[in-house]
Amino acid sequence: MVEVNHDCVFCKIVAGEIPSYTVYEDDQVKAFLDISQVTPGHVLVVPKHHVRDIFVYDEELAATVFARIPKIARAIKASDPQIAGLNICINNGEIAYQTVLHSHIHLVPRYHEDDGFQMKWADNTANYTSDQLADLATKIEHEVAD
Repeated sequence: MVEVNHDCVFCKIVAGEIPSYTVYEDDQVKAFLDISQVTPGHVLVVPKHHVRDIFVYDEELAATVFARIPKIARAIKASDPQIAGLNICINNGEIAYQTVLHSHIHLVPRYHEDDGFQMKWADNTANYTSDQLADLATKIEHEVAD
């Protein structure tokens, strides 16, 4: 049985209560155009089961959702010969710009450098020593192993 949160806009889209422009759908996943269209062809991929973010995925849900991404990405690229690339983005938590608290993956087609989409990465290389990086890696590695 698919868990639904009746206060969630994406659950309402999955249930057909709110119209969407669906590009792919099966028993587990729905993909539809993002209403904001950061660039033409911007698609959201959502699990039909209400799940807040990546932190609550189990291996089965991750395999189910992420297995569909390449097929949908290829379809987006094939839909327009002007598409030169594609950003795949997942925002988890409000601090990471997640505005709808139902897990979703953005597939944002890229046409050129000035197409309206931008990501900036700070270069903090000078802020860490080798010992600090090794310590951080060890902490994460131990958590992955548990």
